[in-house]
Amino acid sequence: MSGILARLRLSFVSGVTGAAVAALVVGVILERVPVFLTGGGVLVLLVLIGFVPGRRLPGAVEPPATRTALARIEDLRATSGESADVPVTFRLTVAPEPEDGRPAYRVKIDQHINLVDIPAYRPRGIAVVEYRPDEPWEVRIVTRPTPEWSRRAEEAEIDSAPESTLVENPGPSEGAWCLLVLVAFLAGAALVVVLFRGELFTSGDEAAPSPEQPSVTSSASASVSVSRRFTTSTTVPGPSSSLLVLGRMRETATELAHRADASDVTAISIQERRMEIRGDSARPPGETFHIQMLPYELFPALVREARTTLGVRAPQSWRIDVTPDPGTGPGTGPRVRVTVTGEEGTAHLDADATARIVDRRPVGEGGRGR
Repeated sequence: MSGILARLRLSFVSGVTGAAVAALVVGVILERVPVFLTGGGVLVLLVLIGFVPGRRLPGAVEPPATRTALARIEDLRATSGESADVPVTFRLTVAPEPEDGRPAYRVKIDQHINLVDIPAYRPRGIAVVEYRPDEPWEVRIVTRPTPEWSRRAEEAEIDSAPESTLVENPGPSEGAWCLLVLVAFLAGAALVVVLFRGELFTSGDEAAPSPEQPSVTSSASASVSVSRRFTTSTTVPGPSSSLLVLGRMRETATELAHRADASDVTAISIQERRMEIRGDSARPPGETFHIQMLPYELFPALVREARTTLGVRAPQSWRIDVTPDPGTGPGTGPRVRVTVTGEEGTAHLDADATARIVDRRPVGEGGRGR
C-alpha cells in the first residue's frame, strides 16, 4: 500500500511540474510576467521540497514484516539454467498459522533453487515458506529452515486450497506507472495551455479533449483432467549431439512434458540421443513421479561411473531407466538404473532419486533386479 501511495504522489508532483513548465513557456510567449513568475515559483518550491528531505539523515527503515508458515507444493516446473541455481516455478497452497487469522490460499511464485536441492521439492510435499501478511502474494521458500520448522514440515499434512483462492499482485506494472507519470506531466501542461488558449491561438478553435480509456481484459482458464495413457519420445538432432551435455536432459524432459501436457509419469528412458516418457493418469500417486523432480544435472556423472567401474572396458551403449520404487513404499521417490553394454556383457548401476548410488551389478556378477 505504501508503494502505491508513493507512486500516486509522484504522479501528482509530475502533473504540477508539467503545469509549472507550461506556465513558464506561456509567460514567455505572451509576455505575461505574473504567469512566468508563478511557473518559476512553483518549480523552485518543488526543488526545495525535494531537496530538504534529501538532506535529512535517513532513519532506521523497518523491514517488511514477514511470517513463517508451511505450504503444500501443488506443482513445480523447472527450466534449464547455466548456473548451479535453477529457476523453478512453484504453485503452492500456503497455510498461515491460526493466530494470523487467514485461511489457506494458493499462490504462484518463481524462485531459484540449487540443483542439488531440487529433489527435496516434489508435488504434494511440504515446504517452509515466508510470506507478508499485507502482501500475501510475496512468498519465498525457506531453503534452510530451522530444525523446529523442518520437524513441523515432516509431520504436517496440508489440504489443497481451491483454485479460487489464488492471490496475485493487484498493482500495475512499473511500465504502467511510468506511463501514468508521463500522462500526469502532459495533463498538467495541457491544463495551462487550455486556460490561455484564447490568447495563444488566434483561430480560437477549441479542440475537445478525447482521453483514451484504458482497456482491461481478464481471462480465466480451466483444465479438465482425463484418465489416459501416453508415450512420448524425441531424438536430439545432429550426429555430435548428446543428452549428456549439461542442461540438455532437463530441457528435453521439459519439452516432452509440455508435448504430453502432463507432469506425472510412470517411466523415463534416456539414451545417447533419445528420451522417452510414459504415463498413465489412472495410476495412484505412489506409482508415478514428477518429471521435473529428477536431478538430471547429476545423471552424466552416473553414466560415467557405470562406464568406468563395472568391468565394461569398451562400452558400446548406455541407457538410463527411471521408474517408481516399488519396494520401499510411498514418499521415497523413483529408482534410477544405468545400464551399460559392451563386448564383455551388460552391467547395471542403481541410484536413488538424489543420484546417490545404492547398488552395483558389474559384468559377470549375478544381482537382484528391481
